[in-house]
Amino acid sequence: MSKVTLRLYLSTDREALEGFELPDGQIEFSALPEDVLEEAIRDKDRYPVVIIFEQRPIGFFILDEGPDIASFTTNTGAMLLRSFSIDYRHQGRGFAKRAMLQLPDFIKSQFPGRNEIVLAVNKRNKAAQAVYLAAGFRDEGKWMDGPIGPQHIYHLALA
Repeated sequence: MSKVTLRLYLSTDREALEGFELPDGQIEFSALPEDVLEEAIRDKDRYPVVIIFEQRPIGFFILDEGPDIASFTTNTGAMLLRSFSIDYRHQGRGFAKRAMLQLPDFIKSQFPGRNEIVLAVNKRNKAAQAVYLAAGFRDEGKWMDGPIGPQHIYHLALA
C-alpha cells in the first residue's frame, strides 16, 4: 500500500486542487480547496496543507493559528483545523483517517509548541465525525452554532 503523506501547500499543487470534486451532500459541510485557498495563502495565520498519495494531491485542509481559535478553545497553544476534504474520486479508501493519524506528528514538526488541534464538525456529518473520532479526537460535549446548524467541537491533545 502506498503511503499517504502531509505537506504544506506548494504553488505546483494548485491545478490538482482546483480539480477536486465533492458531491452535493458533502459540499455543504466543507469548502472545495479552490474556494478557500487564496484566502489561506494571503492570511499569515493560515497554512494550507495537502494530503499526498502517489505523488498527487488527494486531500486538503487548512491549519489556522489566528484569532478564530478563541471561538473553539481558550488554549493558546491550539491550532484550528478547517476546510478538510478528500477529492471524491479518492474517498472510501481510508485516506482521511490515515491523514488525520499523521496530523499530530506533522504539527509537532512544522509548528513546534502547539499542543492541541481543535475543529468543528457539523452534527449531521456522521462520516466526518467517524473519521475524527477514529483518529483520536475527543468530543468533550461542547458545540457551537455553525452556518448550517449545530457543530460539535472536537479536541486532540498533542503529546
